[in-house]
Amino acid sequence: MIDIKVPTVGESINEVTLIKWLKKDGQYVERDEVIAELESEKATFEVNAEKAGTLQTVGKEGDTLKIGDVVARIDESAAKPAGKPSGNGTATPAEPKKETQKAEEIPADPPAVILPPAGTSNDVKATPVAAAIISDKKVDTSTIIPSGTGGKILKNDVMEALAHPGRTPGKPLFGRDARKEKMSNLRKTVSRRLVEAKNTTAMLTTFNEVDMSKIMALRTQFKDKFKEKHGVNLGFMSFFTKACCYALQEWPAVNAYIDGEELVYHDYCDISIAVSAPKGLVVPVIRNAESLSMAEIEKKVVELATKARDNKLSMEEMQGGTFTITNGGVFGSLMSTPIINIPQSAILGMHKIEERPIALNGQVVIRPMMYLAVSYDHRIIDGRESVSFLVRIKELLENPDQLLFGKDPVKTLLEL
Repeated sequence: MIDIKVPTVGESINEVTLIKWLKKDGQYVERDEVIAELESEKATFEVNAEKAGTLQTVGKEGDTLKIGDVVARIDESAAKPAGKPSGNGTATPAEPKKETQKAEEIPADPPAVILPPAGTSNDVKATPVAAAIISDKKVDTSTIIPSGTGGKILKNDVMEALAHPGRTPGKPLFGRDARKEKMSNLRKTVSRRLVEAKNTTAMLTTFNEVDMSKIMALRTQFKDKFKEKHGVNLGFMSFFTKACCYALQEWPAVNAYIDGEELVYHDYCDISIAVSAPKGLVVPVIRNAESLSMAEIEKKVVELATKARDNKLSMEEMQGGTFTITNGGVFGSLMSTPIINIPQSAILGMHKIEERPIALNGQVVIRPMMYLAVSYDHRIIDGRESVSFLVRIKELLENPDQLLFGKDPVKTLLEL
């Protein structure tokens, strides 16, 4: 019998929460097989079986455990059960069950009409009468609670949906249920850090807008070749990351932070990317982004975002960072004031691209515009620096040819 203990996951982390058992008590597990998920105040990580044997769970889901506590035990003397899948995950397929009921004894369902559902890819079955009402009244089938055999929609189901428009399927009318859930360690940390940022920094936000026409035209022109060449999509994040790196090196105060009574300046750009993960907000870091190509940045963004969604980010991948980019535009945000990711001094907020009329050379034209916001710590960054920083980003994005080496080619040629 061997003990599986909570591993050390960081210098400042003393306890974790047992989120979920992936294997059941008494189940036979292979060596290195994942048996549970633990969550610290900064990340979610997995616990593996150190030996093959029968699992004996000790902790319960939702328990708070100290580093070094026993989370499970494994009886390595237990025999491997017959029919256990091999290491490659294959198993002998089970023999199909024989039909015991004769065909003529199975009651026939009434004829059904297959409807194209709203917003789904699966077929929706309805009786002819119900289908006729749905078609006539143009009812969204996703709002109907089917009560017929095999999920079939009946006439009364459609009439019920029409009588209570806007009702969420499966929820009772005039329901007043409420529930409490234990706040996770990660959510506690996010809450604490956000309040700390508001209370300990002199935070201010400056806004601007950028015409995304040229970047969108570049993506349309080169996205297929870029994908073929580099195996990754050409997204907006690489353009914004490149622009930020040039602007940060021109305005070093934006890339610095306060440490006691000293200012710490960085000659490199570690760009934190805010990602909405299943467990909460996480901010993985792209190291030395100023030295990466567009393709390398895109690959890193995909890698970190995928790890965040799968709760696979390591502590090292989330520590550090000198500047943060957050993109609320993917959720439809038109404008916001992002909160600084302390101890950093500034954060750039991207937003939704929306076609708007603008004045250009005395003419009103329609352009794909995006609002940009930079929240900054006024203790270290002056208004001139913050505004100039954001204007520089706008200039680089509206003239993406400057992203090659950070300068206007014509001005460089003329030494202006």
